[in-house]
Amino acid sequence: MEAKTRPSKRGSPYLRQATWQAAFVTSFHDPALSLHYQKLRKRSKAHGTAVGAVARKLTHIIFAILRDNQPYEPRPNAK
Repeated sequence: MEAKTRPSKRGSPYLRQATWQAAFVTSFHDPALSLHYQKLRKRSKAHGTAVGAVARKLTHIIFAILRDNQPYEPRPNAK
């Protein structure tokens, strides 16, 4: 039985909501993140769980963009 996990309630609720909304949209429109979302759904993950995973991945992408000062180029084969 899997442990129930929830998004952290620490930090800015506005930033958390903006990240969630961005992840929801990119789950269907960005090639790489859409593929990630679909893989999770095929593994019987719930919609909210899959969007949460996409939000986490999107946060890592945003951090890399800011750190490296490079534009985002979606790569559907990226893991």
